[in-house]
Amino acid sequence: MMDALLGGGILAAQAISLVIITSGVLQNAVQLIQFSVAARSLSRDKPVESAALLWRRYGNLVPPVAILAPAYNEELTVVQSVRTMLALRYPRYEIIVINDGSSDNTLNRLIEAFALEPSVRAHETVLHHAPIRAVYTSRDFPSLVVIDKKNGGKADALNAGISLARAPVFCAIDADTLLEPDALLRAVRPMIEDPARVIAVGGSIRIANGCRFEAGRITEIGLPRNLLALFQTVEYLRAFLVARLAWSKAGALTIISGAFGVFRRGLVIEAGGYRTDLVGEDMELVVRLHHHMQRSGKAYRIAYLPEPLAFTEVPETLRALASQRARWQRGALESYFAHKSMTLNPRYGRVGLLGLLHMLLVYVVGPPLEVCGYILIPLLWLGGFLSLPWFLAFLAVTFAFGVAISVATLLLAERQLRRFPKISQLALLLAVAVLENFGYRQLNTIWRLKGWWQFARKRGEWGTMTRKGFAPSSPDRKSK
Repeated sequence: MMDALLGGGILAAQAISLVIITSGVLQNAVQLIQFSVAARSLSRDKPVESAALLWRRYGNLVPPVAILAPAYNEELTVVQSVRTMLALRYPRYEIIVINDGSSDNTLNRLIEAFALEPSVRAHETVLHHAPIRAVYTSRDFPSLVVIDKKNGGKADALNAGISLARAPVFCAIDADTLLEPDALLRAVRPMIEDPARVIAVGGSIRIANGCRFEAGRITEIGLPRNLLALFQTVEYLRAFLVARLAWSKAGALTIISGAFGVFRRGLVIEAGGYRTDLVGEDMELVVRLHHHMQRSGKAYRIAYLPEPLAFTEVPETLRALASQRARWQRGALESYFAHKSMTLNPRYGRVGLLGLLHMLLVYVVGPPLEVCGYILIPLLWLGGFLSLPWFLAFLAVTFAFGVAISVATLLLAERQLRRFPKISQLALLLAVAVLENFGYRQLNTIWRLKGWWQFARKRGEWGTMTRKGFAPSSPDRKSK
């Protein structure tokens, strides 16, 4: 009897291990396919390097754009961010900053920096949002509008901005986002080249920590000294350059970063605007746009540009980063379960067959299964229930593929985009790309599992991040 139980336990352990290892192999296989698609795309469609050339080609064709920047307690970064927006090379745009009931000096900083005065702006409330208390315009900058409203959350603030916007296209960004001078010009290019189909465009986000800023512009690309921020530098390259570009080419992109995204205003209003009861409003909107367009039967495309278009500050403490990643996980789960009926449904085309299936495997099944593997497989091996080859296979899946994909992504980014001017920066990032697989990625999985738990209990806070602001000098160079 004992021998039978022991044999059954060993078989069960091997079966569980096989499921976990197979899941890891499949996820890494998907990453390998994504890398191959992204590499091919970058080699065939290289970014236009010259902003002047873009201006000559598209300057007279670009649509008016409203930049919507929700701000809640962003006093350290909001003025610098607005200055980068005012410095954009784009012929027709307005900036709408939405102060979402900040409890700090965000509004006062804006009033003082840009000579704001109370104004009246006629508009139709096309989307529901919290009451607007006042609207301000600037004597010195006619394209700048500031909305002061009661707190309702980021999605609510964006809905208010959409209601007051007058342009047919809007660009949603975070108030702590710093834009490249030609960001808008590059972002609307797909809409000009394919006006009948392109309904939204996402762009690559880079990390601002460690960079140098002067007069609202990025003047020097630097690297953060903080190890967590360095890990995120590699992570952002992998996510934005490889994964999102590949899903865009497959017609199944399910997220445009809330830090920078361009949308056709009319279609977003038709789809109902941003949902205010979710923390992942950026992902949910993109999935809902897919749903809306697929049901309408109209041809459409959601494009993605690998060129760096915006910079954002990232957390530099474990507590802030853990809170952010748990929130992202909750947002992804909310987005998936709000549209789970699209999964493997041929009615929704590639996004149903590929995009939602990927969300199911990565966000729903992935975190608990991966954590189970981290805990269970070593215990089974130590207890003698799992053979050494199985254990080594698990380690190979966990580490070897991760290191290979991270290093290859970094080399691809440098070869195609050349964004790091110093060899020492590239060497440091290569070392970080290897190191992140031994601890940091496992921590991310644990934080995502925490987000799963918060989602299951319908609990969880937005979380806060202590910001340093965009200083005028990088860590490697002091201002004189």
